[in-house]
Amino acid sequence: MRPKKHKTTGSNDLFRARLDQIINLKHELVLLAGKIDWDWIDGEIAPLYSESGRPGIETRFMIGLLLLKHTYGLSDEGVCERWVHDPHFQFFTGEEFFRHAFPHERSDLSHWRKRLGDKLELLLAESLRVAHEAGALRSQDLKRLTVDTTLQPKAITFPTDAKLLHAAIKGLNRLARRHSVRLRQSYSRVAKAAAMMAGRYAHAKQFGRHQRQLRILRSRLGRIIRRKIEGQPALEEAFALPLGRAVQIRSQRQRQRGWKLYSFHAPEVECIGKGKASAPYEFGVKASIVTNNRRAPDGLFVLHASSLPENPYDGHTLRNVIDRTETLTGCPIERAYVDKGYRGHDAQNPRRVFISGQERLRRHQARAAPPLRHRTHHRPHEDRRSPRSLLPQRPCRRRRQRHPLSRRPQLPPHPSLAQRTLVPVPGPTMARTGRSSPAQFAFLTDDYLAPKILAKNGPVSRPLISNAEGTPTGERLLRGRRAFA
Repeated sequence: MRPKKHKTTGSNDLFRARLDQIINLKHELVLLAGKIDWDWIDGEIAPLYSESGRPGIETRFMIGLLLLKHTYGLSDEGVCERWVHDPHFQFFTGEEFFRHAFPHERSDLSHWRKRLGDKLELLLAESLRVAHEAGALRSQDLKRLTVDTTLQPKAITFPTDAKLLHAAIKGLNRLARRHSVRLRQSYSRVAKAAAMMAGRYAHAKQFGRHQRQLRILRSRLGRIIRRKIEGQPALEEAFALPLGRAVQIRSQRQRQRGWKLYSFHAPEVECIGKGKASAPYEFGVKASIVTNNRRAPDGLFVLHASSLPENPYDGHTLRNVIDRTETLTGCPIERAYVDKGYRGHDAQNPRRVFISGQERLRRHQARAAPPLRHRTHHRPHEDRRSPRSLLPQRPCRRRRQRHPLSRRPQLPPHPSLAQRTLVPVPGPTMARTGRSSPAQFAFLTDDYLAPKILAKNGPVSRPLISNAEGTPTGERLLRGRRAFA
């Protein structure tokens, strides 16, 4: 039945102290309790109750405990214990007078979480609304998001074959006692000893004996599974799921491919490797987290969180995550920043998704880039540039000369000498016959060029190039070297 609404009397009590008289009214929990719309949350959760039966626990009490649990990082037992001796916790959950004992059971939190299900997003939406009204979160901070996946670990032991077989035997025995099903033998003590010895043999690297203990466990589990319960619909329905898990545990092997069961009581657990050096493989359920990319005035906020059972590919979940985040925040998303695990995503607007390590052109560079064509051999030569050449390149750094003193000093050449370093010299055979012959070459010196320059420019007052002694360089070269053909 729907719980009763929370009401405050405002009256005093002779034997009890009012909380608003003994606490700090400027405390953060007191201020937060006045900004949360508890009536709206109660109206959203009301359809989860039936119209008959015993009234449920007050909505503000359970929702307040869940918020306190996640705000301060406490367990279910821890938040219940702290609620007793912390008057601010009691005021936040709607209490009017101080209480010296917890009024409900700890297990009520687990039942409430199962009852809420997907309605837990209401708490996230309400927290974002309060943060926006308080100025801690601005509307512009909701337009650029960071999306990533992580693993929500499950509180299970490390799964081994011996542990799983032993857990299946204990689970079937417990279920048989609950439904008054008589077993020929429970194998409780045999299974416990075999599981203990299997772990010891594996630690001692005696794998032959280890496999023998595993065969004992598998055979005993098979005898319990083959217990005849046909013809009893009630028992068949009650044993359907546990027997299916036991058959899966008995048949699976260590290195087999495909789906495997890692926990008898939590079949949703999966083995996921996230590339961590400290934990190469973790056991739990994959979860998607969305935060604002730009830091808000009061830091980063979780804008959306959801579980991803069956370990789907990250890129195949991006479209749904973005749509649900826009619905939750009521603000369209301009950009979504993801890691390389989202390559090949299915987002509705892929141009708004930025993958880490991805190169993108700036706006003025994108406008200046030539249009790409499919047939490259018909493009002009100047357009055959790679996309990398359109990006700004670093200037080439000149390499330092390794041996600067090993080279001879060179004088700057004359402008006329810089045009051609070698010229053909006509030989006597060419002048006599007039036929083409292999050209002969000689060094350009002032003895060869002087008559030509004199005929063209007039007399020359000094040699073209001279050395330190005043001797023309051409004469010195002709003395030291012979003209070559």
